[in-house]
This record gives sequence, C-alpha cells and structure tokens, in this order.
Amino acid sequence: MGETDRGGNETDRHHIAAFESTPIVMDGVLYFSTPSNRVIAVDAESGKEIWQFDPQSGNAEPRQFFQHRGVAYWQSTNRDDRRILSGTFDGRLIALDAKTGKPCRDFGKDGTVNLRTGVADSYPGAEYAVTSPPAIYRDLVITGAAVPEYPSKGPSGAVRAFDVRSGRLVWTFHTVPQQGEAGQETWQEEAWKDRTGANVWSIMSVDSERGLIFLPIGSASYDFYGADRKGMDLFANSLVALDAATGKLVWYYQMVHHDIWDYDMPAQPVLITGRRAGKEIPAIAQVTKMGFVFILDRLTGKPLFPVEERKVPESNVPGEAAWPTQPFPLKPPPLVRQSFSEEDISEVTKDSHQYCAELAHSLKNRGMFTPYRLELTLVMPGTLGGGNWSGGSFDPASGYLFVNANELGAVGAMQPQADGAPERYRRGAKGGEYARFWDEKEWPCQKPPWGTLNAVDVNKGEIVWQVPLGSIDELKMKTGTPNLGGSIVTAGGLVFIGATIDSHFRAFDSKTGEQLWVTDLEASAHATPTTYLGKKTGKQFVVIAAGGGGYFRGRVSDALAAFALPDR
Repeated sequence: MGETDRGGNETDRHHIAAFESTPIVMDGVLYFSTPSNRVIAVDAESGKEIWQFDPQSGNAEPRQFFQHRGVAYWQSTNRDDRRILSGTFDGRLIALDAKTGKPCRDFGKDGTVNLRTGVADSYPGAEYAVTSPPAIYRDLVITGAAVPEYPSKGPSGAVRAFDVRSGRLVWTFHTVPQQGEAGQETWQEEAWKDRTGANVWSIMSVDSERGLIFLPIGSASYDFYGADRKGMDLFANSLVALDAATGKLVWYYQMVHHDIWDYDMPAQPVLITGRRAGKEIPAIAQVTKMGFVFILDRLTGKPLFPVEERKVPESNVPGEAAWPTQPFPLKPPPLVRQSFSEEDISEVTKDSHQYCAELAHSLKNRGMFTPYRLELTLVMPGTLGGGNWSGGSFDPASGYLFVNANELGAVGAMQPQADGAPERYRRGAKGGEYARFWDEKEWPCQKPPWGTLNAVDVNKGEIVWQVPLGSIDELKMKTGTPNLGGSIVTAGGLVFIGATIDSHFRAFDSKTGEQLWVTDLEASAHATPTTYLGKKTGKQFVVIAAGGGGYFRGRVSDALAAFALPDR
C-alpha cells in the first residue's frame, strides 16, 4: 500500500502517476527515479544529464507508470566500486555502475536479481513491485515490495537482504511468521498460509552504528476484511527492528491489532535522539495514518510515553472479529481529528456544506477505529488521513519532529460478494473502493484545516506549533489542503516542504511555524525535497520533484526543480 495502498495502486486513482522520487546526491552527482521507472543521473549543480537507464527498454508489454520513490547508493571501502540500486515495477532489483549507468554484470544475472523467485512463484500474475528505495547496510542491499491488497492470498511480503556485489540472497525475514516462528500463534486456523500483505512498501531506516534495520510493516490482505485471519496478525502494522547483518528479530511493536482500516505503517521510521533527566536516549518515531506519533526506545522498542489499550467499536460484518482494544499513545497528542460530529460539517461554501451535510447524514461513525460496517460508514481519519508516507524530519538541536498531516476521512460499506469470490465481503461505495469523505471538488467535508504542518517536541511529547499547510485559490481563508510529500529541516532553522495540491513550495521557520518563503512550481510536489552543498559553487541547493498527479486533481508535469539559497 502506498499512500493508501501498498504500491500506490488504488483501483480508483487518477491516471497520472505521481513523481514521488527523493533525489540523492553523491560526489556532485544527483540520482533520481521517475514514474516510468527510469533512473537518471545529472550534475548536481547544473542539472545536465550524465546518464539514464530504462529498465522497461525493449519490453513488449505496454509501458508502466507508477509511483517510484527513489534509489539507493553503495560504495566499496576503497571507493573503486560505486553502485546505484533500484527496484522495478515487475519485481527486479538492478545494480548500476554509478559512473556510467550500465548494469553491474557481476550482480545476479547480468546486473539483475529476480525478486519474485522464492516469494511469488505460485502467483505468476500477481503484483510484486518495488516502489521505494532499498536500504543499504554495509555490503547488503535490503528490500521489501508492493504486493496485492486483494485478495488475501498471494506473494509473500517477506523482507530480504542480498549481497550488494553478487546479488546472492543472505537472509529472509518473514513478516507473516511461518510454521514454528515467533508470532505465528497470532494467526488463527492457519490463516498465515499463503497470506499476502504485511509487507514493507515504504522506506526502511538503518542504524548503521548499532547494526539495526527498522521495518515499517503494512497491513495484511485483504485490508478491510479479516474474518479469514482472526487474531492480532503479527507482524502486520508493526514497527520491527532486525539485526541488519542476520535478519534476526530484535524487537517489534504492533501499532494496530488485526487491521481492517488499511492503517498500515506508511512512512520511514525517523531515527531521533530523546532526552530524559539529562541523558540522551536513542529513539525512533513512527508516523501513522491514525494521526498518532509513536516514540519508542530504539534499542528495546519500549514506548517513551505511556500507551493505553482502549476499548474500540465492534464490527457487525458476519464472521469478522475486530480486535477489542487498540493502542492509544497519551503523548504526543494526535496530529489530526479522530472523531466527527454535526458541528464539524464544512461551511466553506453553501454548495459544499449542502453536499457534505447530506453525505454525513447517510453515514455511521462510532468514533476512532470504527470498522467499516454493513451500512455506509465514516472512518476518521481515512486511508489518506493522518501522517502518510511523507513521514517526518527531525532537528536534533531543538528536539522537534516536523510532520505534515491530512484531515481526511474515508467512506465505505462492507458489501457481500458473489459465491466463489476470493473474499466474502469487500469495501465499496458510490465513490469506489477507496471513497473519501470529500465533496465534488475534492474538498474535505469537515471544517478546515484540511492539511497541517506540525512541530512535535519529542522530549516533552507536545505539539509546539501547528499551522495550515497549503491554500485553495477559490477560498479566501487559510484552509490548508490535502497533501502528500515530506519535509526537510536544515541546520539554519528552515523547514522546506511541497506536498500540497496548490503547486507551491514553501519554507517555514522551524521554531515558530511562520511561513518565510513560497514559490510556484510547474505542478504539485508530492515528493520529499533534498538539500546539499554544491562542490564547485559552494551554494546550498534545495531540489524537489514536481509532477502533480497521484491521488489529486490539478496540473501535471515532469519537472525536477532546483533552488539555490542566496549567498550569506
């Protein structure tokens, strides 16, 4: 699941794939990937193309376009061997010479490892795509994948490590525990067998000093119906820490039990440093679609702030057994609203209010973690709500974590399927399987703000500031907008972010949340920016992919936009 599903492949998405790549810069060269899976290297200061590699070249099939969030870089200790590692939409892992863009012939077969082998053999027609950059630890390249949302049986979501030189498989971690493995008892009636989902489609983090890799694991398939997977379903919806060299489990923390909302862990975990009683604590922050931020001890997985298991609503879908409780962190507070009432209906225009009032009155909602029911249900936040794959950025000097969030609900009912269908019930609505709680202009149906940028003090567990993020020209008020794409924070106290649907790129004061700068882009930047110092000019550059598309209407482009900060 990408923003709302594993690879960004919702059935009712807009037809233009978003340009979500975060560029990386090494030795004055900037490397990025495109929505058609090409890998491109350009001079980091001039933007002049050095090489490009097209993994779809020579393919007789129609060209595929999809979200692709970037590539990884590895170099040998003597720097003689430098490689770019990139995954493909058809399940390959490719190693390229960083200087020439030519495949490294000693890696796998002529530069390619077929990732489908061993995990998708029984499902040759099923999706198995790599849409995020792999992780690098020493001489290992570690990858997850996008797998089907539906039906429940399909390719494994296992995470695997390969030797970066030879492509040899080094270790495998089963995200759905197999026979005899820890956690298998959380799947009743052998529901673990051939289960797809519970995959890492997003970005992993590596603590190279401590030899740990952190996996943000998605929900088990099928996302919205779990009658055939009763139990807590480990390690779905968990943050998992592994020994990066061996793949052995170190700790796990499950943030949603028995997920039937598509509340997968959507974002790269952020390595942070916490302070308690004058001591520094290596910690990790996980942003979630529920609007919670979980802050855990990086070495043990223990929460640094209290978490309560609270009773949540039951399901009325035949056979479904919603888990009776869910974890609620007491700090930091939720970044978004998690409930809805009559007073919350949007009044930005008369038409919007009328449409949203009619829609709201047709929906049932029983508070946070309301399961999709047999009747039309409002789930707040929805699959595009809270913090998404955009993740967060961290300033170690202030202890602030910066997170952009969406205030957006989802609408759906669990509809019985015909005899012989893979699942007995499937989520549906007039607006499709992933219908949202918004009006005909795709403006959310609750009162603004609809999108925010937040600064969270990770030491106090408090929101220091929260400001609307984005604007809608038609509305003469600070609404914020739905947004996807991350932020970066600089040592100079600036937070740069695109993300919004208004095709703007902004800089905020990291201490106060004041908007200091804004510029217009060719299209909305649903990506995370990168910043670096030019080797020749000494200038500081900020670069962002601005392509529009994805889940939102608006202008589309294929621009990679670079800005230079003024000389001091």
